[in-house]
Amino acid sequence: MSKKKSFVLRIDPDVFKQIEKWADDEFRSVNGQLEWIINKNLKEAKRLPKKNPKKQDNKDSD
Repeated sequence: MSKKKSFVLRIDPDVFKQIEKWADDEFRSVNGQLEWIINKNLKEAKRLPKKNPKKQDNKDSD
């Protein structure tokens, strides 16, 4: 599992309520909804780091 960075987010209470409602509608936590929103927008802006394919170990096991 990848490590996640924790941080404090200050957000307008009305905006939080709307995100909370949206998260409930999609069966996500508020944290999960925020991660989804951020990742979706990073992807659309082509700002996500490129993932390196896992290197396959071609060594014979003895």
